[in-house]
Amino acid sequence: MLQFLKATWALQIGILLLMLGNGMHATLLGIRGTSEFESTAAMSWIMSGYFIGFLGGSRLAPQLILRVGHVRVFAALGSLISAALILFAAFPDPFVWFMLRIIIGFCFSGVYVVAESWLNDKSTNETRGQALSVYMIVQMIGVVSAQGVLNFGDPNGYFLFVIASVLVSVSFAPILLSVSPAPIFATAAPMSVRELIRISPLGAVGSFCLGALFAGIWGMGAVFGIEAGLSTAEIAAFIASIYLGGMLLQFPIGWISDKFDRRILILASAAICASISIAGVYFFDRYVALLTIGFFVGGIVNPLYSLIIAYANDSMRQEDMASGAGCMVFINGVGAIGGPLLVGALLETLGAHGFFVYLALVTTGLSAFAIVRMSIRPSTPVEDPAAFSYVVQSSSPVAADMAQDFAVSQQETQDAQDNEKPISA
Repeated sequence: MLQFLKATWALQIGILLLMLGNGMHATLLGIRGTSEFESTAAMSWIMSGYFIGFLGGSRLAPQLILRVGHVRVFAALGSLISAALILFAAFPDPFVWFMLRIIIGFCFSGVYVVAESWLNDKSTNETRGQALSVYMIVQMIGVVSAQGVLNFGDPNGYFLFVIASVLVSVSFAPILLSVSPAPIFATAAPMSVRELIRISPLGAVGSFCLGALFAGIWGMGAVFGIEAGLSTAEIAAFIASIYLGGMLLQFPIGWISDKFDRRILILASAAICASISIAGVYFFDRYVALLTIGFFVGGIVNPLYSLIIAYANDSMRQEDMASGAGCMVFINGVGAIGGPLLVGALLETLGAHGFFVYLALVTTGLSAFAIVRMSIRPSTPVEDPAAFSYVVQSSSPVAADMAQDFAVSQQETQDAQDNEKPISA
């Protein structure tokens, strides 16, 4: 582990700074945009733009990398992100912001592909699980810390946009100056959506629902805060509580997933999240209760995505896991595009209550689908369940491939150990 950290410390610092800038800009736009446009519907379209760009970037960035190389793509996309962050403050117009969000989503997707490719290149079969865990923790720390930086300036001014731009620009220096040569880039072609639905209907529907949940929370959490009458500091603390919950509860849920039937755990997690969200409808105006609710919602939603992937892997052959992961990333991205739009519609119709109504509806729907699948397809024992590996929903298909490689290597190691056990008389 120490050797891995020594080899990747500069890369991890770069990722931390990158997430500081990205985490700042998402919350900042929600706060600034609501006061600029006074339209929740406009903000929902603006926030969905990021996920449109991210989905497109996850498909096109690999082609750009193969054509001109990692370093050029990394530098070019970083420059565009830095410029776009400044332009938000210079041109407070809904259409301009929507286009800038698409550009930023596309660029961040490409940046993640490059950074995760380098991370994958620096890890081995023995350290890949640790690499994913460290990467997830660094991302979460970056997003949580970003909320604290928002308290150092006025969201209605230029300063915070400049800081976000600077953080993103500086993040590329340690990465570009330390990771050389560029890694060989390769990701598996995703399987078709129809094939994934045939293999694991719950995995496909779960990926879609988790994308919609993640985008609704990350894209519209700050807009909800404004609707609820929270201050900038209170909104930042609320967003931080969501990611803090995701970081702290990821590991215990992962441990439990290797011990129990994963469909039951998916059902239980979604049902608990639905219950907590219903509590949020009634208690969101009590600040301590809101932070507690945010912590547990984030603590369930973030690990649930990794749990869905692990469950789908249980039904796949090892050679299909990487292509299955690519398909699940795509489905997750499609769900993410609609998340902010639906949250915006409910906020317009119901007010601040609509945010938690949305979370409750989606998680209740996922719970109901899990019950239906359990009634149609009885649980079958899995002799060698796929390893639970941590995947954050903001990651690119490269991180998903890393998770699948780790799952396969863990399964192969377990198979080898089982074969070496003496047969008892």
